[in-house]
Amino acid sequence: MKRTRAEAVIEAVLFTMGESVEISRLAEVIETDVKTTKEILKQMEERYAREDRGITLARFDSAVQLCTKDDMYEYLVKIAKTPRKMTLTDTVLETLSIIAYKQPVTRVEVERVRGVNCDHAINKLLEYDLIMELGRLDAPGRPLLFGTTEQFLRCFGVRSLEELPELNPVQVEEFKQQAEAEVQLQLEV
Repeated sequence: MKRTRAEAVIEAVLFTMGESVEISRLAEVIETDVKTTKEILKQMEERYAREDRGITLARFDSAVQLCTKDDMYEYLVKIAKTPRKMTLTDTVLETLSIIAYKQPVTRVEVERVRGVNCDHAINKLLEYDLIMELGRLDAPGRPLLFGTTEQFLRCFGVRSLEELPELNPVQVEEFKQQAEAEVQLQLEV
């Protein structure tokens, strides 16, 4: 398949799917290897940027998605209803951070770190599609395991979990002290 035809096929598939597609699946569709497919995707991404287009390719680990560029949002709002905004409270953000850095993790492990019940925060994160159930732990009671989603990567502007900033020990200690203070406040009430 000619390279221009391969690009057109990839573009059509990504546009139609509306969600990320594994690069290996795209390679099968255009009947080439993953390395060549990655080269084609890189060229497409560069062309979209160079030509000041309204779309871009977003990469997530081993998948790609055709997306609207961030600077086009103001124009989209004029034609579509304003999308529902996620409200991430400190509690929800702390819970999300624990899951992101310790995944796969159970609800009990998250609560052990935070020192308080996390049912509401975990339910909100599931509702916002920032975390998902990854299966069950092979332990008594078979508790659910949670991890982050591709939507999490999109929302926080990272391509993979490896791009998350490293926590330094001082920050970790501060987080623990804040959680302990929060528990003390709840006990006093």
